[in-house]
Amino acid sequence: MNKSIMGLALASLLGASQVASALTVGFSQVGSESGWRTTFSESVKAEADKRGIDLKFSDAQQKQENQIKAIRSFIAQGVDAIVVAPVVETGWRPVLMEARRARIPVVIVDRNVAVNNDQLYVTRIAPNFVDEGRKAANWLMDATDGQCDIVELQGTVGSSAAIGRMEGFNEVIGKYEGAKIVRSQTAEFTRAKGKEVMESILKAEGGGKELCALWTHNDEMALGAIQAIREAGLKPGEDILVVSVDAVDDIFSALKAGDVNASVEMSPHLGGPAFDVIEAYLDGKRDFEKWMVMDGRIFTQENYQDEYELRKSQ
Repeated sequence: MNKSIMGLALASLLGASQVASALTVGFSQVGSESGWRTTFSESVKAEADKRGIDLKFSDAQQKQENQIKAIRSFIAQGVDAIVVAPVVETGWRPVLMEARRARIPVVIVDRNVAVNNDQLYVTRIAPNFVDEGRKAANWLMDATDGQCDIVELQGTVGSSAAIGRMEGFNEVIGKYEGAKIVRSQTAEFTRAKGKEVMESILKAEGGGKELCALWTHNDEMALGAIQAIREAGLKPGEDILVVSVDAVDDIFSALKAGDVNASVEMSPHLGGPAFDVIEAYLDGKRDFEKWMVMDGRIFTQENYQDEYELRKSQ
């Protein structure tokens, strides 16, 4: 059974011993396509600095070939470990085999990799994307009594986040005869594309007055789309309900303004758990769960206030 990463503590993993010297860790990040991703990168860098880890950071700019090149560079440099947030699921086996032959442990964070040998990485630290989609859909079905024509903005095609969130959402709405997705298009997890694609969809849907809701695979696309909805003369959050995933800081302002109805939380603070695993692995621990699950809350216009105030104070 998967164990929540929230219970993972460095002290319990390492016991009395410590990794002898400062570590060098390579980190291949997807890019900087969203506020959530930027916070994720900054959190990893801050955690590495706090621990005295020499972090080799590489921004892949949304391209898998850049990630593979970075990982091979990390291997050539002889880093102690590698952390990867993969752009897409497939195509990882060759480079992960190279890391394994070099005896460099790899930790997968955020999105998943599809390989037929899970010994190619130590563990994956990530949320359950399918469950995120279910949470979003359950909220929407409850809010609309299962009667809703929905527009979907997908994330990066082939990414585990987009695949899982779509699967979970469709699983839930498939139980309701009155709910259906009338249009679905990728907006690549970005705010600019979210606005552009939503503008196109609203024109195709006669201005959007017959639409019930917008479901987006992340908050950045939602924030772009609500601009398009407003510019079309509609009120986001009322004329078209908006539900998304990530719970980034900006979405709380949109919840307060009534422009967004719900967002499923995905914590960007993955650096600490990843470094805990690496330090424990290098100290001899081997019995890790292959998927350490991070759970998240769902924030709505009814319950966002405490979290909103907390974030403003930080």
